[in-house]
Amino acid sequence: MNFGGIYPECPLRDAQFVVVPVPYDLTSTYQPGSRRGPAAIIEASTNMELYDEELKKETYLAGIHTALPVAVDARGPRQMIQAVRKKIRRIVAQDKIPVMLGGEHSITLGAVQAVAERYPDLTVLQLDAHADLRDSYQGTPYNHACVARRVADFCRLVQVGIRSMSKEEGDYLPQSKVLSYSADDVFENPKWVETVCRHLRGDVYITIDLDVFDPSIMSATGTPEPGGLYWHDVLKLLKAAAGRCNVRGFDVVELAPLPGVVAPDFMAAKLIYRLMGYMTGQKKK
Repeated sequence: MNFGGIYPECPLRDAQFVVVPVPYDLTSTYQPGSRRGPAAIIEASTNMELYDEELKKETYLAGIHTALPVAVDARGPRQMIQAVRKKIRRIVAQDKIPVMLGGEHSITLGAVQAVAERYPDLTVLQLDAHADLRDSYQGTPYNHACVARRVADFCRLVQVGIRSMSKEEGDYLPQSKVLSYSADDVFENPKWVETVCRHLRGDVYITIDLDVFDPSIMSATGTPEPGGLYWHDVLKLLKAAAGRCNVRGFDVVELAPLPGVVAPDFMAAKLIYRLMGYMTGQKKK
């Protein structure tokens, strides 16, 4: 089964996008299950229309290839991040755009490392309910709760939708270079998209933790937080970012499927397809 249920599937050599499933959730807290997220997204995607009603085009014609899942390394998150980095590095080296499906958020670090090797002036746009800026959690600096801190060690980082953090993270933010916009910033500033996009330029990697959405429309996450963003809020930002920058890769993580509830799976699949559509019109430099 491939993303979109496309037949015949686009061969790797002709693809613009390479979908990379990473079924891993070793460091998940509260509700595990995001290891089942990639398979659920791909299954849901086979039931969506390949004609995009907003963009008036069939995005799959740009070329979408689905890779085999990255094999899980049970030794720990550091080894898993290295496996992801190796996989994404090969994709980026072929001038393809990696689209990673998680899995827990820790895997994003490996993808960003690989993309930053090719595009060293990379900015990371993080859509998330949680700051993920702890320096270490549960005995490892590679926990999902530390992913943004590790990314900020070597990339510009812009966060949107944040509405949960520890005191450690709250103390760290003012002395860091991280630009963090809360969900309240989104709802209270009618020009919030323009404000965020002023900090995006050149090459960008986008990481979307699905808990950025309000639980009323996205309940299938490990730690759902009230007061989140909605469908059109997120699309407005993604469309602006893709139109302004060169999005060199993106991921959608932290879907923890709920038995008998398919709406979140389908929403994640359509979000991925819509962002691909926005990106097919971007001008590469």
